[in-house]
Amino acid sequence: METKYHTATHLLNAALKQVLGPHVHQKGSNITAERMRFDFSHSEKMTDEQKQKTEDLVNQYIQQAIPVEKLEMKKEEALKLGAEAMFIDKYGDIVTVYKIGDVSLELCGGPHVDNTSKLGHFKIKKEESSSAGVRRIKAILE
Repeated sequence: METKYHTATHLLNAALKQVLGPHVHQKGSNITAERMRFDFSHSEKMTDEQKQKTEDLVNQYIQQAIPVEKLEMKKEEALKLGAEAMFIDKYGDIVTVYKIGDVSLELCGGPHVDNTSKLGHFKIKKEESSSAGVRRIKAILE
């Protein structure tokens, strides 16, 4: 189940950028077998409409059965391609990048499913403040 949540965080990050704007960046996450927690840069509480749009978008990505590709490349190359990288300094010269169709391109060391169709149904349970300028989403896969 944790493998599914790793992939779901990438889809959530991509959906939040679509719904809230390009200023959204992952600030942290915590994944267990039961749920995911995702912290991201955004200064105000999400509206119910924004939460619903985000949830719908993630579920659209899941229903599209997008292949998840694992790529290895030089760090500079990944950044040139526009890959999301949360803690860029902790990575070596060669990085693992997960590409989910045209939806997401992110550096990540975690395990992932090979297709979004394996994730089930994505549901946002809570959206709250984490710290100044950072919001937190708690979500599950059903």
